[in-house]
Amino acid sequence: MNIILLGPPGAGKGTQAQRLVERHGMRQLSTGDMLRAAVKAGTPVGLQAKAVMERGELVSDAIVSALIGEELDTMGPAAGAIFDGYPRTAAQAEALDGILAARGRKLGHVIELDVDEDALVARITGRFTCATCGKGYHDSFEQPRAPGVCDKCGGTEFKRRPDDNEETVRTRLAEYRAKTAPILPIYEARGIVTRVNGMAEMDHVTAAIERILAKELIP
Repeated sequence: MNIILLGPPGAGKGTQAQRLVERHGMRQLSTGDMLRAAVKAGTPVGLQAKAVMERGELVSDAIVSALIGEELDTMGPAAGAIFDGYPRTAAQAEALDGILAARGRKLGHVIELDVDEDALVARITGRFTCATCGKGYHDSFEQPRAPGVCDKCGGTEFKRRPDDNEETVRTRLAEYRAKTAPILPIYEARGIVTRVNGMAEMDHVTAAIERILAKELIP
């Protein structure tokens, strides 16, 4: 099974992708992560990408496509792929069809974690973590049992990500909408787009995704 998992920052996409990796042996293909790894490893595609980036240019669709093909070639035929951050344009969607077809694969589902943007902003901007052990908390949903003291390690210093502010979060949401808008109609025309309530509890989201994939992933 090969799927595209969509969702704005904070929707829980990373958590759900990791659960699919753990449960079904799928591989999460994040173009950003793969690009950095290929450059570090000095693969042929990585060397091409490094040269482009050193010139201050954007990595071309051809290089990204080659990178994805290179990664798919390292996977066993039974291993499924979760595409993360790709495709983002109609041209990339067409390229992905060719990459998969050349390897006897096809795209089975496009799953989007649907969110309420105002609620998502509240979810993200309320996050903070223990500066010592990294345990996560939230202004509204999970405060330390003893005010100002971490439940896990007893630390008394906490921190917030500097980009977890409303203006930045809403900008990221707008960017997400702009990037997904070109590809959703392509896959909706094929009848393979399903939306899941991304505001539900994580386990409920996982169960919904499992139901979508059940026919392909469970013999």
